Amino acid sequence: MIVLGVDPGTAVTGYGVVRGDGVTPSALVECGVIRTRARDTLPSRLADIYDGIRELIAQHRPDAMAVEDVFYSKNVRTTLVLGHARGVILLAGQQAGLEIHEYPPAEIKKAIVGNGGATKEQVQFMVTRLLRLKSAPQPSDASDGVAAALALIMRSRYNHRISTAMLAAGGSRPMPSVDPLAPDRR
Repeated sequence: MIVLGVDPGTAVTGYGVVRGDGVTPSALVECGVIRTRARDTLPSRLADIYDGIRELIAQHRPDAMAVEDVFYSKNVRTTLVLGHARGVILLAGQQAGLEIHEYPPAEIKKAIVGNGGATKEQVQFMVTRLLRLKSAPQPSDASDGVAAALALIMRSRYNHRISTAMLAAGGSRPMPSVDPLAPDRR
């Protein structure tokens, strides 16, 4: 499976393309950022982000997309503008027919680092370790995109292990899919 992970932003949108099957170690295909010019209008910047995501989808043909959800800032305008960026990213994925997964930043950090309050440096460190890279993806926005992709692949790995364990225990069919990144609803 190939996953496009995206860390939305109107100035810098980070992305990571990761290949993994949920069983063997994952591999980084590409990562980077889509930068927009601060002096451009918001519609122009959104068009640049949309075009950049569409190009990545056309180039890599991912099976799924993992997008970091909106974090709630004290500045309402920042949250609203980030929502616009997420909107064009989700639209690009939907138009391409991708399976789209959205995860809050804390859930991605928890999946990658084991701590929902992890720092960017801790996420970069774990992304480097999990993908067996020589150095951390730069800038940190790219690393965050890779982390989103890895979170989805790790979910797939978790579901595979549960299904395998159920079959080994004598179950006749795999257990329904469980999302370890979903908030606890007890």
